[in-house]
Amino acid sequence: GWITATPPTPNGELHIGHMAGPYVAADVLRRFLVADGAEVRMTTGLDDHQSYVAVRGILDDRTGREVADTCGTRIRSAWSGAGVLFDRVVEPAALPGYADFVRAFFQKLHDTGAIVARTRPLPYCVPCDRWLYEAYVSGACPHCGAGSNGNACEVCGRPNDCGDLGDPRCVPCGAPAELRDQTRLYFPLAPFTEQLTRFWAQVAMPPHLRVLCERMAADGLPEIAVSHPGDWGVPVPVPGFEDQRIYVWFEMAPGYLLEYDPVGARPTEGPVQFFGFDNGYFHAVLFPAEFLAWAPDLPLPRAFLVNEFYQLEGKKFSTSRRHAVWALEGLATGGSDAVRYQVLRDRPTGRQTSFSPTDLVAARQHLHDRWNGWLADLCEQVVAETGGTAPDAQPGGPAWETLHGRLGRICAELREAYSVEAFDPRRAVSLLDEVVALATDYGHVHRHERDRPQGTPAYRAALAAQLAVASALAAWAAPVLPQGAARLSDRLGLPADRPVTVAALAPVPAGQVVGPVTEPIFGG
Repeated sequence: GWITATPPTPNGELHIGHMAGPYVAADVLRRFLVADGAEVRMTTGLDDHQSYVAVRGILDDRTGREVADTCGTRIRSAWSGAGVLFDRVVEPAALPGYADFVRAFFQKLHDTGAIVARTRPLPYCVPCDRWLYEAYVSGACPHCGAGSNGNACEVCGRPNDCGDLGDPRCVPCGAPAELRDQTRLYFPLAPFTEQLTRFWAQVAMPPHLRVLCERMAADGLPEIAVSHPGDWGVPVPVPGFEDQRIYVWFEMAPGYLLEYDPVGARPTEGPVQFFGFDNGYFHAVLFPAEFLAWAPDLPLPRAFLVNEFYQLEGKKFSTSRRHAVWALEGLATGGSDAVRYQVLRDRPTGRQTSFSPTDLVAARQHLHDRWNGWLADLCEQVVAETGGTAPDAQPGGPAWETLHGRLGRICAELREAYSVEAFDPRRAVSLLDEVVALATDYGHVHRHERDRPQGTPAYRAALAAQLAVASALAAWAAPVLPQGAARLSDRLGLPADRPVTVAALAPVPAGQVVGPVTEPIFGG
């Protein structure tokens, strides 16, 4: 399978909102499928040519290249620190032939008549002597009235033409913009309405995104400006437009093809795509239309896994406005397990959720008190009973049969929550907490076995049962908390890449040293 996570814009570091969106969730799916034995390729890129990079350079008195390089390094560090593993990350400046492939893709669509010239009003800043589009301009969205930058509204998700923004202003200097006619290249979407409608009927997507697609179609799919007058990005290959740059969101479609194969080989399968709702129109409308125009037989995505905004204390995380808790800060404070646990248990799926910096502290404390508390207590009991090695005993008894049945049902639900069709990492975290709670309760009840005159066999069977649950937890939690799960697997003498199946609920081999616990297993 092929999994993509939308390329981040390197105009700043990744923040916790990004981690709660595409990246950790995509890694959860990847780890689950790989453990199941599937061949998986997970890809992304760095969206260097976003105008937000150039604007950040203007505001910070740096070049766009300096901003992209510095932030790109920090973004990669955040992925690595959170255990988010990509098979390929396409960096436009580092991939030979990147610009050539994007220009050839654009040229083909122009040559076939899919891209046409239009002269329309575009905001212009007289003090800056600059045409304004995307990050350079702000105003009121023509569809919903919310504050918006050019080309697309984050709030309602719909595209705009920059010249139709209400009260447009220059972002770098704040001056009111004036409208001047400018000839740009456009990509009309209306000719693809029937094909897109058939595609939407087949692809898995949440209702919020489906509403956006269907309402855009009902209103008549617009023409999208795919070139802008500027000096940041890939130059337009069409004669007469050499001073313009290819719209970066148009560029992302061929960029995804390069993620699949750096020399532009056509994908043989449609990807599962992770992105935020604010990127929904691009992934569900613009990119499929581009692919249909470029190669009608190209496999289109098979599922859109979409997150809403993750807010920071009631307001949207924003890199450009510097309203954020940075991912590297969170990882330094809470560690990978706590960050992943928090952003998955509070993932904004189907609704916006809100983060507070104290949430990371609470997540780490929860893992320490509940998960590590149970494991440390279990290992202490094993040390007291056998000197620290797994007992030569099998789980047994009516209580074990009941617990085993419950855990089997939880495993089935976990597999469902990890699957593409019903992907729900919030549910997965809740189920893993339930595993720990059930094991903790079982352990407290059955520690009394040791006080019976002939209770040693029953007590050791109860210890073996809990170690079997620990074995299962190491496998079942690995997609969510890979670092802690790997530590637990290592302690139990088990491989770290076992699938999420009931077979993981097996006794630890007799004689395996499991205690004592001297440092945290999860959240360490």
